[in-house]
Amino acid sequence: MRTATFPAWLGATILALAMLASSTARALESRLVETDGVRYRVVMLDLAHETLELRWLDDEGRAYGSIDALRQAAETDGRMLLFATNAGIYDRENRPLGLAIADGRVLRPLNTARGRSGNFGIQPNGVFYVDRAGRAGVVTTAAWRERGIEARVATQSGPMLVVDGAVNANFVEASESRKWRSGVCAPSGGHVAFAVSETPVTFHAFARLFRDTIGCRDALYLDGTLSQIWTASDGYSGAPAVMVKPYAAMLAVFASPESR
Repeated sequence: MRTATFPAWLGATILALAMLASSTARALESRLVETDGVRYRVVMLDLAHETLELRWLDDEGRAYGSIDALRQAAETDGRMLLFATNAGIYDRENRPLGLAIADGRVLRPLNTARGRSGNFGIQPNGVFYVDRAGRAGVVTTAAWRERGIEARVATQSGPMLVVDGAVNANFVEASESRKWRSGVCAPSGGHVAFAVSETPVTFHAFARLFRDTIGCRDALYLDGTLSQIWTASDGYSGAPAVMVKPYAAMLAVFASPESR
């Protein structure tokens, strides 16, 4: 049963306005959202005030592997981690399965292979990015190849949850497959929304969260059972610790010196 009786479009408007208004005071806004009886942690970033980074390997070429390790390394460098989450699906060698760009440098190339098993192979898959002008977006892999976007940060994952306002046609609304799930979208070029479910949920329900509640026309799945979001204010949300495996790339925000 839905927790609200107003239309979906109005719910999306209310949530977006509330979070964006709150961002004028805090550029990183974290809150719990409940819809259809499922709770989600939703984190909104204002890119005018926060810099989103992709982290995978440390200075010695070793994967950080966990949010805790990333946070501890940041503290050693005199930085404070504010937010982190897994950045997408990776292979058996603990490398991003698709495109990974950090600080404008391509760490892993775009993956255009089809016919793969697993969630990455569900079409279309796509890319989340922040370009060199600081504008964020989510596009399909095919659109990424066509547009020639110059990204500062990018991660390829799959499947796309929402494409041009429509839930991915490969999702079955009555599916019984439920997992902890994480994803990302850009409600506007200057704002990014991350979400993780607090309990297992279907792909279809998770896609509707991004389209109907957060208000995004395009959204990308990041990963499933092992997914977590961490914020300095709320700690961990998402999958139980026992389900979490070593991560490859992670998306993170660190406190700027002037904000400390």
